[in-house]
Amino acid sequence: MKKLIVTVLAAALTLTACGGSDSASSTLRVGTLSDAPPNIYLENGNYTGFDNELLKAIAAKQNLKLEFAATDFSALLGQVASGRFDIASSAIAQTDERKKTVDFSAAYDFETMSIQAKQGTPVTDEQGLAGKRVAVIQATVGDHWLTSTVPAAQAVRFPDYAAALTALKSGAVDAYILDQSIAEKNVTGNPDAKLVVVKSFVTDVPHGFAVKKGNAELLRKIDDGLKQVISDGTWLKLHQQFLPTAPVPAGFQG
Repeated sequence: MKKLIVTVLAAALTLTACGGSDSASSTLRVGTLSDAPPNIYLENGNYTGFDNELLKAIAAKQNLKLEFAATDFSALLGQVASGRFDIASSAIAQTDERKKTVDFSAAYDFETMSIQAKQGTPVTDEQGLAGKRVAVIQATVGDHWLTSTVPAAQAVRFPDYAAALTALKSGAVDAYILDQSIAEKNVTGNPDAKLVVVKSFVTDVPHGFAVKKGNAELLRKIDDGLKQVISDGTWLKLHQQFLPTAPVPAGFQG
């Protein structure tokens, strides 16, 4: 009888340590990128940037534990849908097509795109992209924008931001369509490449954290935490830290 009691207690302790299915006590796997500052990047072994630090702040409010890992953007939403990751954090624009694959949190920012090129470029706006080789990150808003807005441009698709930037710097492509904040970081971070932001434009496409379809409990916690970090000024502080030149959308002032 004594042996039976010990066995039962040991089993109960094991279940408690594992946390069962409670997301507040288990570790959530976050898929992100390692090479797209200032939104999402790896620095000294730490996944940081506006989006990741915001998610960490949300998790702290909601007692969620996070574990980050890098992947290619083109594979990220499929990996959330398959259960490899619980959350995707990558300045993800919420499009109707993507909503067929995953569910999104409330908006935590809006997409601002840029056309980037090298100094001396003849490209001054989107019309100048016709007939040019233009880098885009596969399956992003920039990819869709280029093919729908300038079908005469030759879209050159890359799996990640680092590869696209290398192609622009080497002259393998004539221009590059990407988030404004990342384009500006490319200019300051690569002075020898003589990069310029030709034109920027704000869209009405919201950014959101993505979760597996049907995971309403996790979405609710993310959304509740987002409200908390907006209300206490954390959102604005992180935005000023990582995205000082980007516009602050209405409703995010705290």
